[in-house]
Amino acid sequence: MRLLVIHQNFPGQFGHLVKAWAGRPGWDVRGLGRDTAPGIPGFAGLVRYGLARKGSAGQHPYLRQMEVATLHGQAAVRAMLQMRKSGFTPDVILAHPGWGETLYAKDVFPDARLVHYCEWFYSADGADLGFDPEFPITFDDRARVRTWNALHTLNLTNCDAAVTPTHWQKSRHPEIFQPKITVQHEGIAMHELGPDPTAVIKTSNGTVLRAGDPVITYVARNLEPYRGFHIFMRALERIQKTHATCHAVIVGGDEVSYGKRPRDVPTWREHMLREVVLDPTRTHFFGRVARQQFIRALQVSAAHVYLSYPFVLSWSVLEALACDCSVIGSRTAPVQEAIHDGENGSLVDFFDVIAFAEKVVLALDRQHKCSATLPEGRTTRGLPCEAAGLRRYDKLLEASREAHRGAGATGPRCRQDEEWSCLL
Repeated sequence: MRLLVIHQNFPGQFGHLVKAWAGRPGWDVRGLGRDTAPGIPGFAGLVRYGLARKGSAGQHPYLRQMEVATLHGQAAVRAMLQMRKSGFTPDVILAHPGWGETLYAKDVFPDARLVHYCEWFYSADGADLGFDPEFPITFDDRARVRTWNALHTLNLTNCDAAVTPTHWQKSRHPEIFQPKITVQHEGIAMHELGPDPTAVIKTSNGTVLRAGDPVITYVARNLEPYRGFHIFMRALERIQKTHATCHAVIVGGDEVSYGKRPRDVPTWREHMLREVVLDPTRTHFFGRVARQQFIRALQVSAAHVYLSYPFVLSWSVLEALACDCSVIGSRTAPVQEAIHDGENGSLVDFFDVIAFAEKVVLALDRQHKCSATLPEGRTTRGLPCEAAGLRRYDKLLEASREAHRGAGATGPRCRQDEEWSCLL
């Protein structure tokens, strides 16, 4: 198998998959990512690309994403042309196409089967946009989002097959393309996760928190409304008034992954700290942390809060479940695919601050009554492990390779020495 894996932030979701594939006899695995991609230690097959320029400041706002995608596509295709020149031609290309890297992949490798990781398809109704009444969308937002989907529609048209991690995410794509899409999670590292009654973390003010202590955890890549940070902070204010000894461990950066920045201050953390009154000695902002510290935070957690707009499901909630956390989640899609109310966690209406506070206090009290040395016994059955993810991705790639063998060439190749004249 000759396999090319493309992700702007390589390896992205594909890390453990690439490691497994690269170690197989007879497999030639290459990676393609931005010059800022973290890569994989010990994996020498990564090729990095850089953009010829940034997007134009004067570009029409509706077209900015498409212009940047075109720049990514051109940069990636130059790297692919060099791969081909050096003798590498993939049987299958597995790619996250969300930034435009695969727009022209078929022009370089017309015989390769292109498998896309289809993470999201935007809509002005029924999902993330307009979900939160605190942040209503305008007609301009609707028009911009409709235009943004030009890239995602091209990606769906260009690929031979696609994969997405949840049924909810599949359902957001146009119905005509859904037969192309397989629902398959990549899998989480279950061997790294699990309860640890000896787990300890130390906060910046010197407080030592241990498994069995009344610790509330909240984790997001960035602290922002899309992941319910504003709801969590309002609930935490009520929780601290009710529970005098609890501590909150908050993990996440101050950038914005999704949505908009607050207007009054640079970060949502500052914005919410102006609104709510919290005990600073019991509120611990860790920022972004190394993986082992993240796992230890989950292992000391007595109540883990996960909120999300109807959007992409975070790995962190699955990892919290794998660490046997008592998870209180928002009753939104696709959270309901991971958390089954009363079985492996609790679900509350996203906007119900009072209910979230009550559920968290109940979890803290329950933890206090249980032995701190024994897990509570919530099941981790059904969680997507890495081994299962690998097996199912193998089937997807093998099916694509078999289709590749039978299909033959799909179009003319560009000349080996052909130059891209439009560098933009």
